[in-house]
Amino acid sequence: MTAPHAAATERDALPWHAPSPAPDEWSRVVLASVSPRIDGGRWPIQRSVGETVEVVAGLIVDGHEKIAAELQWRHEDDDDVHTAPLRLRYNDEYVGSFQVARLGRYRYKVRAWLDAFGTWQDQFRRRVEGGAEKAELDSELLDGASLLDRAAGNAADADRQRLLRYIDRFRTGDAGAALEDTVVQLARDNDPATGAVESDWLGVRVDPEHARFAAWYEFFPRSAADPDEDGEPVHGTLDDATERLARVKDLGFDVVYLPPVHPIGTTFRKGKDNAPTATPGEPGSPWAIGSPDGGHKAVAPELGGMEAFERFVAEADRLGLKVALDIAFQTSPDHPYVTEHPEWFRHRPDGTIRYAENPPKKYQDVYPFDFETDEWRALWDELKSVFEFWIDKGVRVFRVDNPHTKPFAFWEWCLGELREAHPDLVFLAEAFAKPKTMYTLAKLGYNNSYTYFTWRNTKDELREYGEELFQTEIAEFYRPNFWPNTPDILTEYLAHGGRPAHTVRFVLAATMSSAYGLYGPPFEHVDARQHPAREEYEDNEKYEVRSWDWDDPTSLQPLIKRVNRIRRENPALHHMRTLRFCDTDNPMLLAYWKEEPARAGAAESPAGANGSASGAASGEPRNLVLCVVNLDPYHRQAGWVSLPLDAWGMSYERPFEVHDLLGGERYYWQGGGAYVELDPHTLPAHVFRVERRAHTERDFPSFA
Repeated sequence: MTAPHAAATERDALPWHAPSPAPDEWSRVVLASVSPRIDGGRWPIQRSVGETVEVVAGLIVDGHEKIAAELQWRHEDDDDVHTAPLRLRYNDEYVGSFQVARLGRYRYKVRAWLDAFGTWQDQFRRRVEGGAEKAELDSELLDGASLLDRAAGNAADADRQRLLRYIDRFRTGDAGAALEDTVVQLARDNDPATGAVESDWLGVRVDPEHARFAAWYEFFPRSAADPDEDGEPVHGTLDDATERLARVKDLGFDVVYLPPVHPIGTTFRKGKDNAPTATPGEPGSPWAIGSPDGGHKAVAPELGGMEAFERFVAEADRLGLKVALDIAFQTSPDHPYVTEHPEWFRHRPDGTIRYAENPPKKYQDVYPFDFETDEWRALWDELKSVFEFWIDKGVRVFRVDNPHTKPFAFWEWCLGELREAHPDLVFLAEAFAKPKTMYTLAKLGYNNSYTYFTWRNTKDELREYGEELFQTEIAEFYRPNFWPNTPDILTEYLAHGGRPAHTVRFVLAATMSSAYGLYGPPFEHVDARQHPAREEYEDNEKYEVRSWDWDDPTSLQPLIKRVNRIRRENPALHHMRTLRFCDTDNPMLLAYWKEEPARAGAAESPAGANGSASGAASGEPRNLVLCVVNLDPYHRQAGWVSLPLDAWGMSYERPFEVHDLLGGERYYWQGGGAYVELDPHTLPAHVFRVERRAHTERDFPSFA
């Protein structure tokens, strides 16, 4: 039993707060909330060039007065602050938006005050409509004139002259002048905003467009050569890989991603399928970085050396492809760092360097760095210089291996320093870790991240995960990059579901997220041979050279090309945060839709949607895509999809057309439900473009 005095001591230690003293300044307006605001404003939200930032503020006041509020923003390189009014959406929620047009960092904040003249005008209008006597109205007009006089004292000359003319009209009893929209706008624009409240400045990091919308293609340069006369693989070079770039571009990819291209160590080199010992001639794992030929700033001689890499980058640039390079901060035992800087590694009591382990697994061919070494500053500077070296070679996109196994403080510093000089950089985190770890890496500066999409297979799993990633605060700072497979991962679904499963996972990845990637050759050739002991490929390219039929007409290449074209031609698929799901009556059918986002300040279109401002600048309805996918790779599935016509701004009475961009068919639908039937052995998915233009009766066939 706890002693009384002990309980009192614990109680006294609680964080009680003394009553607040009377403030020197105060306001009747309370700024209750501002969003987006990540961890209280510590971290910036993420956007890409051309996107809109919508800001929502919770504003309250004691009483019934109107509130005036504005959104302020500026780019970090500008002195000028831009402003736009916040409009009342409903209850106490005010909303405004601005577009980010340049790379780098923006700041934004909310400012609010009592709208004295707007409140006065509202009350005056009600008096007029209620039939108030002229004497009462004349008296009220004098009160309104005094409010305008206060605004005139705060106005520049042109507005001041206009306000003075309104004051004269008020004083002569012109009630009509008091009801004009122009006068309330003049008063609000020049209100001295006495007692205004404002939020702190909040941050936006603006990335290049391909951080948001890009299709990645990964392949091993050493497997890029044609086989010999006997059909045996030949070790390829970066020049062989360069010859494959036109094909990658033709398939519709935007980023070509290379595993590490550095010299590979020979000490404890791994053999085929991760065998502990390599046989003579086996190439080893590219992630065992470093040999007497160099380390992280060198290209393996067998790949053609640095000149071949530079030719590869030049050709990719010519084709409009971004080159992504794998950065893995670890070494082989043969890396120059091992002899030049042994203090950068952990040592055993016998003085030997500790190799990587994940008991019972041992990775004798890899030495991890010791980020807590006494010489950590020199180590950190050197690792940052690895990025800088490849940036100088023209690389602006990096896939970082296992960033969650390095200190977060290092990434916050390193990525911040790099982006200060190069705001166009894109970093993809290869972090299959706990969710909060993955989200923290995004806050620290990673533009993209691998995700658990790879293992989400059922309708409920996919919907729950999609709503988490795309419809919560997470979407403000975390960009999921969906990969159905990687050199490390061949899932059970792909291994057992064959070609239909590959088609399903590809369509899901490419349409649910606007950023996705493929470990290309085995995926497009439906190489589903899984290692008997691990969830990865048998005859894995990580440990051996393979050869591929790069133009196989029976592969998934035609489907990949078609889907990438659909993505490019439909702006709805260029974005992430607009993903929404539809209900279906079959658990094997997943249905979801995306809509082209509204631009900041765009006018509402006749086909408005989901409660937000809509319509492109042209006034045309925004692009809308509905996807329906059969998740069963073995059997035909059919059912009804509930259509959210209210959210789409469409009528339940009028028929409308949908065009299946994947299969080519056109259908006419009417009402809130649509029947679909999908055979996984032909096409297991529909990708419908919903036609929302204004139709006439002549557009449709007779349903009689």
